[in-house]
Amino acid sequence: MSNQYVVTGAGPVGWTVATQLADRGDHVRLLTRSGSGPEHPAIERRRVDASTPRALDQHLDGAAALFHCTHGSAYSAAAWRRELPATEAAVLDSAGRAGAVVVFPESLYSYGAVDGPITERTPRTATSGKLGIRADLLLARERSETPTVSIAASDFFGPHVINAHGGERLVATMLAGRRIRVMGSLDQPHSFTYVPDLAAAMIAAADRPEVWNTVLHAPTGPAPTQRQLVQAHADAAGIADPKVGTLPSWAMRALATMHGPTRELTEMLYQFDRPFVLDSGHSERLLGLAPTPLPEAAATSVAWWRDRNAARTAVGSGGGQR
Repeated sequence: MSNQYVVTGAGPVGWTVATQLADRGDHVRLLTRSGSGPEHPAIERRRVDASTPRALDQHLDGAAALFHCTHGSAYSAAAWRRELPATEAAVLDSAGRAGAVVVFPESLYSYGAVDGPITERTPRTATSGKLGIRADLLLARERSETPTVSIAASDFFGPHVINAHGGERLVATMLAGRRIRVMGSLDQPHSFTYVPDLAAAMIAAADRPEVWNTVLHAPTGPAPTQRQLVQAHADAAGIADPKVGTLPSWAMRALATMHGPTRELTEMLYQFDRPFVLDSGHSERLLGLAPTPLPEAAATSVAWWRDRNAARTAVGSGGGQR
């Protein structure tokens, strides 16, 4: 198999996939609208808009796999419906012409609200809002002649994860000494996926044709409560008594009648006010992977946030100028 790979997007998933590939000795073309991404001798950054039909064609020469890690311009059903199906169709067409498998990071939205742990066999039959859009995207991948593999993960945490429940709203808030407020319940189990584990699973799946044209689950540890997730990060940061509270579901639903972004979040409240558990055991066995233990993952996440805060402070005070 070729050691040339293409990654679209430099968000937390694209950044991590590109870095892991480069660190193992592969050559990576990282395609973003801005040309941004990690600096690494094995990563070639190019300015490309993946949503434009045939825009990827000239960048896929010799690629064994395309990791499609871009997303919509906004967290809304309207933006997703307007942008994502057409973009994925263009990506699949280009990859098909190049003979490359397309690997997608995926959410758990397509399963909808279910009772019990979510396994790879759980039906993906959601129909409404953002949930239904994700189910439609998975169906389009299944029908495509281009080989694909989708790796579903729960809410992200870890390095480069910023705008997320396990990102800025938790770690940055805690390190600033402010009160963390979580959606739903503090004490219901809720799976969180460490982004480096998701990236490792995507890479392993790309290299194994026997798992193509399936939906797998990213290695994800036992579901903590949100209180336990906060405490794991507090322990890693050496904070004895983190300030934590909740955003009551009733208050969010009331605000959603007047505030669009809150309305988009309330669609997901079912994940936070009842048990929401991802079972990745089958996929772990197929890929030969295991999730990073929570204390280790939390420590790495806290260290990344502290480094980021220090760099921003240095730039703000003129320490980054010469």
